[in-house]
Amino acid sequence: MCGILAVLGCSDDSQAKRARVLELSRRQPSFIPPISSIFLFLIRKRFKNIQQIIILCHYGLLKHRGPDWSGLYQHDDCFIAHQRLAIVDPASGDQPLYNEDKSIVVAVNGEIYNHEDLRSRLPDHKFKTGSDCEVITHLYEEHGENFVDMLDGMFSFVLLDTHDNSFISARDGIGITPLYIGWGLEGSVWISSEMKGLNDECEHFEVFPPGHLYSSKVGGFKRWYNPPWFSETIPSNPYDPIALRHALEDAVIKRLMTDVPFGVLLSGGLDSSLVASITARHLSGTKAAKQWGAQLHSFSIGLEGSPDLKAAIEVGDYLGTVHHELHFSVQKDGIDAIEDVIYHIETYDVTTVRASTPMFLMARKIKSMGVKMVISGEGADEIFGGYLYFHKAPNKEEFHRETCRKIKAIHLYDCLRANKSTSAWGLEVRVPFLDKEFINVVMSIDPEMKMIDIEKNRIEKWILRRAFDDENHPYLPKHILYRQKEQFSDGVGYSWIDGLKDHAALHVTDKMMLNATHIFPHNTPMTKEAYYYRMIFERFFPQALPRLIDLIVFSCSFQNSAILTVPGGASVACSTAKAIEWDAAWSNHLDPSGRAALGVHQSDYEQLLAPDKNTTKIVDNGPRSKTEKTTTELTMQS
Repeated sequence: MCGILAVLGCSDDSQAKRARVLELSRRQPSFIPPISSIFLFLIRKRFKNIQQIIILCHYGLLKHRGPDWSGLYQHDDCFIAHQRLAIVDPASGDQPLYNEDKSIVVAVNGEIYNHEDLRSRLPDHKFKTGSDCEVITHLYEEHGENFVDMLDGMFSFVLLDTHDNSFISARDGIGITPLYIGWGLEGSVWISSEMKGLNDECEHFEVFPPGHLYSSKVGGFKRWYNPPWFSETIPSNPYDPIALRHALEDAVIKRLMTDVPFGVLLSGGLDSSLVASITARHLSGTKAAKQWGAQLHSFSIGLEGSPDLKAAIEVGDYLGTVHHELHFSVQKDGIDAIEDVIYHIETYDVTTVRASTPMFLMARKIKSMGVKMVISGEGADEIFGGYLYFHKAPNKEEFHRETCRKIKAIHLYDCLRANKSTSAWGLEVRVPFLDKEFINVVMSIDPEMKMIDIEKNRIEKWILRRAFDDENHPYLPKHILYRQKEQFSDGVGYSWIDGLKDHAALHVTDKMMLNATHIFPHNTPMTKEAYYYRMIFERFFPQALPRLIDLIVFSCSFQNSAILTVPGGASVACSTAKAIEWDAAWSNHLDPSGRAALGVHQSDYEQLLAPDKNTTKIVDNGPRSKTEKTTTELTMQS
């Protein structure tokens, strides 16, 4: 993935300002690994010394995001610097990218999957690279600011028009790639893939809203992403399992666009297993297979004996992947990495920290094996209503509205986790369940078909399971296809969450909890675990001191922008606060773990799951009947 940092209209060109920028660019916690960033973009107005821009590019707070190439462009008082993780066209696709006369300049974080189709619609334009992102410059020439909806992919970008030094910035409709925007006192506008680049310099910053475009010409946002489901109107299309199957297959296939080694994340749950199955089925004959071989590599992580590891190794064996099983320990690997994780993912949300830690550890090991891109199963639970609390949805209307709420907020949770915990090590994650066409298909289905009904043998995500229940050409073993939902932070091993709670209790006392509302008036932590994460977060992203004039003259109440970027509210099993109303008992058991869905988790419909009689034993580095399995113990250094 890539990283963006943009600064526009900064009027201070003093030595003091230069020193401050230099300090910002170099300051890093001692545990941050010394690897360069994938991509860094910035526009700087009225800064005289280009050296500080180069320093920001090479040594900045985003440098963890990638290793492959650095580029710098300057036009008058605007600068675009880029550090690249090369996935498509590694040889010639270095950024920034340009139109024919270099009057339009763009730097992009992401992938444009339909770039070949878009190129075919631009016969009068000459392309200089094979990069999927170059098409953006030419689309802008043809359509001005009204082209973003034509892009099919995950992206955030900043485009500079040198004719008048105007610029636009946009983010994909779901928010798969992270982006923040901030404002300085002197009138500057800052844009960054991570808030590390904004926290100390902006008077205020916030999450750049998904599906929006910011235009310097109007000085504000406009929404470009307006799918039918966004209004939360209840759909009525009939369920077509074959159409659903083909839509997901198309979403996976388009994400095989790569010129580098890749693999799949395989937890052994329904979502990642289907993604792995489709990938393995369609990999042969692709450009990626010709370059890197037709046998798919899969990766899983968990505590010894965890539910996910057991299922993942069986799925890998069934699909014939080269499966890599990674183990971690609660204390030595997991808890010791918590501070690193919170620094990188930039949140104190409990379930995000829980799930990001094993993913962070796994990403480090995957990257060390030479893999630069993985395909994963994020998003299915949001669009299908797969979380266990959906069992208690009172009617199809509430079910559908809750899925809409979950999709609209996923950029603050699973998208943030998947992107930042892997980008910390220069690894890209692609998520086919969040393909915009696939979402439109799923969200147009009558939600009555998504409702969980045990009497009709319909468990969570039944319509997805049924679509891939092919007796003649099975995608997965039946008991995997109908395996009950396990949240990632649960599936890696139940003792992981229990260990986190025990560790937090050692650092947060009952007396500290009594004062929580005074210490943290916004998003007050309700548990010791939440309090512990919040303390770490505010150490990395501290609240700056308010200016005395604001306190005296304007009586301003001062808020830390960083803490406002993190969502809050009560949750059960990853529900929204609204869904807690579905069951009165839940208000007394508020926890994002799936085990908090009382009366649902584990045994409610155990009779529907096929017994697991032929589970394969885990072996170390030994060949198996269909594929080679490897088991790796993580030894992480903090």
